[in-house]
Amino acid sequence: MPETVAARLAPLLSQLLGVALPYRLRGWDGSEIGPPDAAATITLRSRRALRTLLWQPDELGLARAYVAGDLDIEGDLHAVLESPDLVAQLAGNEGLTLTPAQQLRALGTLVRLGAVGRRPALPPEELVTPRRARRQRHDQQSDAAAISHHYDVGNDFYRLVLGPSMVYSCAYWVQEPTADVGLDEAQREKLDLVCRKLALRPGQRLLDVGCGWGGLVLHAAREYDVQATGVTLSSEQAEFARARVAEAGLGHRVEIRQQDYRAVDDGPYDAIASVGMAEHVGARQLAVYAAALQALLVPGGRLLHHAIASRAEPTDVTEPPRSSFIDRYVFPDGELEPLGSTITALDRAGFEVRDVENLREHYARTLRAWVSRLEQHWDDAVALTSEGRARVWRLYMVASALAFRFGEITVNQTLAVARTAEGRSGMPLTRDALLPRAVQGRRPRDP
Repeated sequence: MPETVAARLAPLLSQLLGVALPYRLRGWDGSEIGPPDAAATITLRSRRALRTLLWQPDELGLARAYVAGDLDIEGDLHAVLESPDLVAQLAGNEGLTLTPAQQLRALGTLVRLGAVGRRPALPPEELVTPRRARRQRHDQQSDAAAISHHYDVGNDFYRLVLGPSMVYSCAYWVQEPTADVGLDEAQREKLDLVCRKLALRPGQRLLDVGCGWGGLVLHAAREYDVQATGVTLSSEQAEFARARVAEAGLGHRVEIRQQDYRAVDDGPYDAIASVGMAEHVGARQLAVYAAALQALLVPGGRLLHHAIASRAEPTDVTEPPRSSFIDRYVFPDGELEPLGSTITALDRAGFEVRDVENLREHYARTLRAWVSRLEQHWDDAVALTSEGRARVWRLYMVASALAFRFGEITVNQTLAVARTAEGRSGMPLTRDALLPRAVQGRRPRDP
């Protein structure tokens, strides 16, 4: 009786792991092996999954096999990717390091399984334009194309994942999640936190660069009675945000533009918010970004810069960029800068940095909530986009949640003031004004 696919693969995987296979393994012939009560089952739906990993034995190969549907992970994807096993090793882009003897045994197993062959075609969701060419540009045209790749997936798809708030950035959890306090409430708290840090007052002008679907400008206009302008490069976001503004009856106080931040020329503004937008700016343009926003502010005006930060050294634009799942499938042109680089750029542009708050744990929790919503509405998400695109989103959000959880990346709100000749900052002496309204004894109205 011939050995099954699972029986042939299990010894190889255990050898690579150095321990017994921790998950259940299912082969394309239907065979299974491994603990029956495992947290997850790894399913190889075709030989092509192994062939893909043979050609690219790292994070990118794992992503290609998963997005193509040749490899599936049933069960708790978070548990699989955070464990010290083969899948987690691949997901960390560490690749496989095998001795010559291990390489021969692995190759023999793959030959017997019929997995050796030509490189499989790339999933259509993968963007293969060399990152170096794109990263060196970061002009208005290339940035608009990159934004469209990620954000113009369809507003209905985003609504499934984000919920009614349509806010696509880190939420702010002032209470533990319960049946009554969940993601939507936490997003309202985040919008209000931004407004309080900016010290918005009636009649002021607010600019939201990278305004998304308009959540912040709507909240600021309704709750703080400001004149708000939101700019985005995404046509679908702009269309959706304008419809929300009209429905709310706030067209006289809120304007949505499809516009690059570098093209905004109707300053000065009293306050500027940049929430989840700076990751698309690029290392080469960081100084331009900071200077452009400073030029749009009144002296003493505040900037709230909310951005994900890396732990690595500042980006070396002379080094060949490493291909990664996030760059190829999720955020083309996305670049994470260390917090120190951002603070330096703001300082050189004429800002005084007054407050920095790390919301890393909040983003891990936010991403878990988004994954839960995607999984709950999986069939609808696939129908609205494609199975491959839905798989991209599930994998990227789970991986990002784990990166925030373990501190590989952080997200920070940096509050800065445009310097004045007189040295006026307009800042209070304590941080009490930044406390959540829930702590202050009142709640914001629903946006």
